[in-house]
Amino acid sequence: MEIKIDQAPKVLKLGIADDHELFRKGFIAMLSGIPGLEFVLEAANGQELLDKMEDNTPDIIFMDLQMPVMDGIQATELALERYPGVKIIVVSMFNEDKFVIHMLEKGVQGYLLKDTNPDEVEKAIYRVAEEGFYYNDFVSKAMHRKMANRATNKHPFFPNACNVSLSPREQEVLQLICEGLSTVEIGDKLFISVRTVEGHRLRVLEKTGTRSTAAAVAFAYKNHLL
Repeated sequence: MEIKIDQAPKVLKLGIADDHELFRKGFIAMLSGIPGLEFVLEAANGQELLDKMEDNTPDIIFMDLQMPVMDGIQATELALERYPGVKIIVVSMFNEDKFVIHMLEKGVQGYLLKDTNPDEVEKAIYRVAEEGFYYNDFVSKAMHRKMANRATNKHPFFPNACNVSLSPREQEVLQLICEGLSTVEIGDKLFISVRTVEGHRLRVLEKTGTRSTAAAVAFAYKNHLL
C-alpha cells in the first residue's frame, strides 16, 4: 500500500527593516517561537533591505519609517515596485494620521505602532497573509478622522476621483473591510459567498485604480466615497 505524506504547511518568510538593532532582535525573538513563521532577512535601513531582497524575498516585511541611508517610505515604494507580491506592514513610533493614510496610499497592507502587543502582531501577520490587509482600531479611527476633517471639502483629492462610482454593495463591502472584517466574516454578515465578496473587492480596486485593498480604502475615505 502506498502511503501518502501530507504536504508540509507553508512557512511564511518574514523580514524586518529597522535601524535599531535592539528592536530588530527583540522583534525577531518575540515571533521566533511561533510555528510556521521564519525570519529570513533583517536590515538596518531601506537600501540594505532592497539589496538583501535580491537573494531572499520575504512574504511579509515589517518596515520602520525613519531610517538612515534610505527611509521606510522610499524603501516601501521601491520594494513594491520591484516585488509586487511582497506585503508590507509598517511598524513605527509615528502615530499621526497623516503617516497612516500616506503609507496606506503607498500600498502597505497594515500599520502597527511599536508598542503593539505580540498577539496583535501575530494576528496581523496571518490576516495579511490570508486576506491581503490588516486594519486595527488605530488605523480605522485614523481614516475616520481624516474623512471627518475633510468633510467640507467638495473637491476630490485625485483628478480621476470624480469618475469613481461605487455601487451600494461595493460601498457596503468596503465599509466592512474598513471595520476589520475578513472576507469570510463579510460573506456571513451580508449572506453572500466568499467568491462574491472577492469579486466586489476586485471591482473596487479596478474602479479606484489602486493596487491593494489598503490603498483603495484610503482613496475612498479621502474622496468621500464611503
